[in-house]
Amino acid sequence: EIYEMFLLMLAGQLEPETSDDFVERISVPARRTNRTVELFSGQVVPVVMVHDVRGMYGWKVNSLVNAAMAAISRRVDEAQVPLVQQALTAFLNRVYNDLRNVGQTSRDRALNFAATNIFQAAVTFAQAIAERRQLDTITVEKSPFCRINSDCWDVKLEFYDPENSRRGRKLFRFTLDVKLLMPVTLGEVKSWSLPSQEKRI
Repeated sequence: EIYEMFLLMLAGQLEPETSDDFVERISVPARRTNRTVELFSGQVVPVVMVHDVRGMYGWKVNSLVNAAMAAISRRVDEAQVPLVQQALTAFLNRVYNDLRNVGQTSRDRALNFAATNIFQAAVTFAQAIAERRQLDTITVEKSPFCRINSDCWDVKLEFYDPENSRRGRKLFRFTLDVKLLMPVTLGEVKSWSLPSQEKRI
């Protein structure tokens, strides 16, 4: 079943980059072993142990962007659609590149799974991007609220308006429990506004 999932994701990566079925990247929840393997390219990569297909995703960025655009279509002028699409794609790419790590600590695991959450909740962040805001910072903090025998972390994404430093910032927060092999999200994504803050170049 696991190999079948990998084959499906590989097939998606062979699709044209403009296709809605194109798989740009994948996520695989697994435990890292002490073994390595050398690829045909000569690159040496670690071997991971995958126990469950849950959490294995082939991310179709084009589909995510299209779904997000459909959700906010009434709030975006037709002339602005291409710009918002580009901004949303750039946002997802930045999230992926900023958050990825080998996941050795609880904080790192929260960051890794946060990327999955953000991709799943692309529609939530699309509105902030449509309002011409840009992602400023991504922070991870130990959550003050948690279930018993859990390991909970708050991931916060802060957006600002690069063209108007007096405009209030927008903060999104979601909580993750990384105690188990497959992290879980606690509740929904929360958002609120913050006072404006001068951005230094």
